Amino acid sequence: MGLFKGQFANVVEWEEYRDDCIFWKWTNREIKKGSKLIIRAGQDAIFMYNGKIEGIFKDEGSFDIESQIIPFLSTLKGFKFGFNSGVRAEVLFVNTKEFTERWGTKNPISIPTPALPGGMPIRAFGNFSFAVSDYITLIDKVAGVKQMYTVADVKERISAVLDQLLMKWISKEGKDMFNLQANAQDIASGIKTDLDMEMSKLGITITSFTVSSFSYPEEIQKMANKAASQSMVGDMNKYTQMAMADGMGNRGGGSNIASDMVQLQMGMQVGQQMLNNMNNAAGQMTGAAGGTIPKFCPNCGTPTNGNKFCGNCGSKLV
Repeated sequence: MGLFKGQFANVVEWEEYRDDCIFWKWTNREIKKGSKLIIRAGQDAIFMYNGKIEGIFKDEGSFDIESQIIPFLSTLKGFKFGFNSGVRAEVLFVNTKEFTERWGTKNPISIPTPALPGGMPIRAFGNFSFAVSDYITLIDKVAGVKQMYTVADVKERISAVLDQLLMKWISKEGKDMFNLQANAQDIASGIKTDLDMEMSKLGITITSFTVSSFSYPEEIQKMANKAASQSMVGDMNKYTQMAMADGMGNRGGGSNIASDMVQLQMGMQVGQQMLNNMNNAAGQMTGAAGGTIPKFCPNCGTPTNGNKFCGNCGSKLV
């Protein structure tokens, strides 16, 4: 009797478990008397009969199906196993963990902007997380026709709408095309809301969405760097003052940047002084050529006191 029982019994479990698998369906096999259900950590087991949910089991462990599972199923709670009779049911194992994946634009997205008639080509990269939240919707929309569902399937669905969402939220409220990183949090928040609405159609919730970076074409990036450099030079005095203050504050450990900026400031001051001296000399020469009496005799250096001839050497001053 025990021999036959061993032949009839089976183990209902997630076979060949994969960490990137969202759900896996145990199906097309008859559950016999003495069969066991095994639920591992991070899994839920959903019993289905004739395409309908009969019961959801979330506690991990090994359970006797006849005595510990069948009594809790909606339709099958009165089912009696016979010596040679069983029940043909499906068991959907769902991975309950939160999945985190990277995303990135395959091709640049052309964002409309008045500055560029053809639009601004932008790439973006980041991370997103998701988890199964609605078993009924998941079964109705996905599990009813698929044996398993993976992270790659979810990423494919997200990639299909992500470019449009990026374009929508980057363009919204006239974001600065050259400083998108400053608005990355707002852009990511808007995308998460829309993406969650889209994925809820499959019983999946987007738990987080982040934009790590935006990137521009090389020539655009060079222009941005040049503009930033010109802006810094335009306010060099303020920049060097800050660098000098940092240098004083970090005098104990040293600060190469601050030291360089102090030296630059000193060089600029020396250069300015030389320029002033040259301008003064040129002014005196211009004054002499125009008939103005110099303060000192150009021949012997004696003060002229406003006279047209030097009182010491007699040289003509005008």
